[in-house]
This record gives sequence, structure tokens and C-alpha cells, in this order.
Amino acid sequence: MPKANPRHPGFPIPGGPELRARGWRQEALLRLLENVLSVGEDPDNLVVYAALGKAARNWPAHRAIVKTLIEMDEDQTLLIQSGKPVGLLKTHAKAPLVIMANCNIVGQWAKAEVFYELQRKGLICWGGLTAGAWQYIGSQGVIQGTYEIFMRIAERRFGGDLSGRFVLTAGLGGMGGAQPLAGRMAGAAILCVDIDAERAKKRREIGYLQEIAPDLDAALAMIDAAVKEKRALSVGLVGNAAEIYPEIARRGIVPHVVTDQTSAHDLVYGYVPKGMSLDQVKSLRDDGQGQLMAASRASIVEHVKAMLDFQAKGAEVFDNGNLIRTQAREGGVTNAFDIPIFTEAYLRPLFARAIGPFRWMALSGEESDIARIDDLLLDIFPHNRIVTNWIRLARQHIPLEGLPARIAWLGHGERTALARRVNELVATGELKGPVAFSRDHLDAGAMAHPNIMTERMKDGSDAIADWPLLDAMLLCSSMADLVVVHSGGGGYAGYMTSCGVTVVADGTVEADERLDHALTNDTSLGVIRYADAGYEDSFEEIAAKGIGHVKV
Repeated sequence: MPKANPRHPGFPIPGGPELRARGWRQEALLRLLENVLSVGEDPDNLVVYAALGKAARNWPAHRAIVKTLIEMDEDQTLLIQSGKPVGLLKTHAKAPLVIMANCNIVGQWAKAEVFYELQRKGLICWGGLTAGAWQYIGSQGVIQGTYEIFMRIAERRFGGDLSGRFVLTAGLGGMGGAQPLAGRMAGAAILCVDIDAERAKKRREIGYLQEIAPDLDAALAMIDAAVKEKRALSVGLVGNAAEIYPEIARRGIVPHVVTDQTSAHDLVYGYVPKGMSLDQVKSLRDDGQGQLMAASRASIVEHVKAMLDFQAKGAEVFDNGNLIRTQAREGGVTNAFDIPIFTEAYLRPLFARAIGPFRWMALSGEESDIARIDDLLLDIFPHNRIVTNWIRLARQHIPLEGLPARIAWLGHGERTALARRVNELVATGELKGPVAFSRDHLDAGAMAHPNIMTERMKDGSDAIADWPLLDAMLLCSSMADLVVVHSGGGGYAGYMTSCGVTVVADGTVEADERLDHALTNDTSLGVIRYADAGYEDSFEEIAAKGIGHVKV
């Protein structure tokens, strides 16, 4: 039976042994759709995160998707175009159940203004990364990546941990909301600014944020005390980062680490310019888009100039993937890209070996299934320091949202090994229900984004989008249950293409085959992509794992 959802009472959390669909594969995808809304930011409007990332185009489309998933057979494939179901075709039992293409606009037309017009006409919607692919699991979905970034910084500059260090950031939405907990887990005193008081309150209620300061003076005093005591602490401050960052700089305070995860990618539906209230911004979104975009970009210019000032004074400053540097450069900050992107600065050696954010969701709705898989991870990978450290931390600190889920950075072979073992546990009844496996779209072979994932690739192949397209076709050939190709919407229009995948472990022999082929081939392509760009770590992985790389 579904469970009550105190955050969004109209969107219960799925679970239980009863099926509404004709098989667990279909039921799994239905539950994942329900889950992204149960943990989403604005489910009444189908928005999951990032201001515009939607689970379906509109409510008629959502109802049609649900009806089709319930009624379809296993040898059929549902086609979804930008959040709207458009076809249910006879394929075969080893074909994907759902194939999606969301927000893909022809190159010369892939601009924010064109996207907004198409959206206004009801012809398109943006699926974010994991929102429209029904793979979002709440803030936990990005928290390990955020934690690993902080730990790489700690290792590089601060002797291995961030105790006694001040981290300044902004954004407490569906993605940025992971930052306060990740920073605290890394030992830091972290200050998180957000314009929306309700977002800060929500993060505190679910355990991701400890304190909300009444004003900047109080916030800085709390941070200063924690730094002096080398005490981990997360503090929220309601305010506009474009005002708060410059004010902190004006006072001569230099944080040890500075980043930002506001919705700077979207100048209309995301970022809020300084001097404007949320209500004022909402009133301009239909008829004042030009005014709003100009005001947002002007505020981002001041926001980023303060970040550059911190950097010049010795802070570790990085872009967390929200296009804030791009917006600032377009606003006239010619040196905005002196701020490095997190992927290249901290995580590229991991991606070169296809180590990335893998995730799984207990479709039973039972937390005990996640606990058992945690035990399994520790048993299978006792010498993997990243995994063992993370699982122990996650068990201690991470509150579960929606369907119980977990994320861990696993690489080639590791993902397949875990998933197949879990499938055995489902088959023997040791778990109370099937488990869905997925990953973030920000993965080795799955994303082309020259200002985030593929910035400054070794061979200059930053803008080539062949890799996520190859990944999607490969995953269809490898029997995955859901395969999606997303491109950017809103301010991300024209900047990215990504591929997503979901495979269901329902305890059957057929599921074992799907998991083996899809997960192995997905990471194989990731390693090949980086080998093609000339990364030595990838060549070592190919040699060690016997990956079928064709050298030219």
C-alpha cells in the first residue's frame, strides 16, 4: 500500500506487494514516476526540481502515461516525446518498455527564448536530468557527489578534512539542498544562502540543514564559532546571494571554499534578481521575460564578481554546474571562467574509469531492503574506500525520502556485480520486493556539456554529443527497461545532451540478463569515451577489465 506523504499529502509514497500493472517491470516504472512527484519541489505543477524539470508535460499526458503503464504488455514499448506519450508499439519482451526523447531542439533553434515559446504552446517540456526520466530520489541523489567534491578539496588543500573550514554556498532547491548536509558530513561549517524561506525550512525539516539564521550577522557569528571549535555545522540564511556574497567580501571575510547552486541556469524561472521578491519575479515570467532575464544576468554579474574576489584572496572557488559562469561572461565578466568547473577540477580521474553516481530504489517501499543492500555493498567491496566510507556515513546521516533509495559511486564491473547480486536476493525472497537501478545522467559516457561535464577535455572534444546518443542506442540494444535522451531547457537550451537508463531487478533470469548487458555496456562506453579523448586512466581500465575498445 502507498504511504502517506507529509510533505505533499496528495502524492503518496508508492510501495507494497500489490501490482496494478501487468508485470513488475511496468509497475516499477509507474512507481518511479509516482516517486519523483512525491519527493519533488512542486508536484502540483509536475515540477520535480531546477525550476522547470518536469516529470510529464501536463496532467493529461501524465494520466495517459499512468494508464498505459498499467495496461501495456511486456512485449510493447511506450514512446514519450517531451513528457507526452505518443505511441505504444509492439516490439518484443527484451526491448525497453519506455523510450523517451525530452527537449531535443535542432541546433540553431536551441535557445532559451525558443524553448520558452515552445513550452508556452504546450509542445515541449524539460526533463531536467533525472526528473523527466523518473529517476530523481530527492536530495540524496546528488549528495555523495557533493560530498566527494568537498573531500577532494579537503585532500588537496586542507590536510584531508574540512574541520575548522568555512564553506560558503547558495541554493537550497532540489539539487542545492544536498549541500548543507554534504558539507557537514565533510566536517565543514557551511553557510547556505537561499531567497526562498520555505526551501530553507524544508531542508531543516528533513534533516539536511541544522540552523536557519535570522540575519547575516548572526549567520557569520554561528559560522565563526563553529570554525574556531572545528565543529561541523550547517546554517541557512534567507537572502539573495547576489547581495550576500558581495557583502561578505566587503567585510573582508574570506571563506575557505566558495561555490553556488542557485538556479542560475534559468534567468526566467530559476534565478531571482536582487531587489525583487519571489512574487514580483513570478508576475514577470509571462509578459516580462526580457526584463527578468536582464535583471537576473545583472545580479549574476555581481554574484560572480564576488566569487572571483574570494578566489583572488585565496579561497577555493568552483562552479557546481549551474551555468553561473556562462551567464556572468555573457553579462560582461570576461574572466568568469577563471573559476573552474567541478568535474574537471575534482572528479575527472573517477569519470575516466567510469566511476560515477549509481543509484537504486527499493520498490517495496521498505527501508530494510536498502539496509540489506548496504550490507551487501560492504561485503562485496571491502577494499573500496570511497564506497565503504560513504555507506557508513549515509547510514548515519542520510534521511530517506520517498521510495527508500541509496546512491554510491561505483565503476565498471562494480555496478553490474552489485545489481546481479541484488537480483538474486529478490529471487530468494531475502528482499521484500524488486529494486530499480539507475544513475545520474552526469556519468562518464552519458553527457555532453562543454561548460560542465566535458569542459576542457584533453582532445578538445567538449561539444561532441555523439557519446550520449551512442549510449542511448547501446542501452536499447542491451535490453534496458527505460532509456532516455535529454537536452537542455530554459537557460540550459543548446548547452547539453544526456542519456539516462533504468533497469529493474525483479528476481528473474531475464532481469539478470538485462542487468548484465545494460550496466556493463553503459560503463564500457564511459571508459571508451575517455580513452578516445586520451586519458591514461581509461587505457589502464580497458587493459585491466578487458573492455572491447577498438584502437585506430
